[in-house]
Amino acid sequence: MSQPTPLRARAEAEASRFPPLLARAEQLAGTVMLGEHGRRRAGPGDDFWQYRPVQPGDSTRMIDWRRSARGDAHFVREREWQIAQSVMMWVDQSASMRFRSNDGLMEKSERARLLGLAVAILLIRGGERVGLTGTELPPRCGQEQVLRLADLFARPGDADFGEPEARAMIPYARAVFISDFMGPLDPVEVALAKAADRGVRGVLLQVLDPAEEAFPFKGRTIFESIGGTMAHETLKAGDLKDRYLERLAQRKAALSDMCHATGWQHHCHHTDQAAQSALLWLWRALDRGPSGGAGA
Repeated sequence: MSQPTPLRARAEAEASRFPPLLARAEQLAGTVMLGEHGRRRAGPGDDFWQYRPVQPGDSTRMIDWRRSARGDAHFVREREWQIAQSVMMWVDQSASMRFRSNDGLMEKSERARLLGLAVAILLIRGGERVGLTGTELPPRCGQEQVLRLADLFARPGDADFGEPEARAMIPYARAVFISDFMGPLDPVEVALAKAADRGVRGVLLQVLDPAEEAFPFKGRTIFESIGGTMAHETLKAGDLKDRYLERLAQRKAALSDMCHATGWQHHCHHTDQAAQSALLWLWRALDRGPSGGAGA
């Protein structure tokens, strides 16, 4: 009979990877002020939320005459929407996300996991259910779900580039896709189209290393994929810069166009920028819905 010690050691090694991530994500989430109401919205419910002035289209039955009698304007009494919303997440764990141009920067995957977990913490604190696209982790609420997400985010993938999926998307849910989106764009377009068909709206957060944006390479350079499946050597890397930057701009434009066509939002974040700025964008983008524009 085999001894359980090696299995226990492997399990402990796996488990030791995500507590630092969880601590950093909790700290980052703490920098976002939710305010008194968090993500609560007006809608069907029993609890009073706020008074607001009457707007065109409101019926007279909606007017709170007692509140309106205090002044010259008419006010509507709004109740809080009690229905928890589901948010589906995909955080790219592929090999390309493990790139960083120098030791002073986070790997793209580390920044993506940190942002994904931090926004999940905020959403769950706001009473919403969060899960992963696909069938591995359905949306749930509570601290246990945060721990499950931290565990899964700590597991690297094997593929060179990640491909999002839209399986098991809950109709009219929200979604967050975080990746460098440096692989083929067809799977991204398919996933967004499937999500849109189910009424799912969301955000694409593109995470890039600053070197991928600036292309600072000159002279003899060997470009190799992190997974080791592709390599290209050149003696004049500087001659490739203009073509590379043009293709990167085209890629960003294609992502923005996909988002515009499906009601999603696109934003590009660099790993030398503060993580808080990207988290704030994610939070506000999820809160304001598909009307916001793309950004860089």
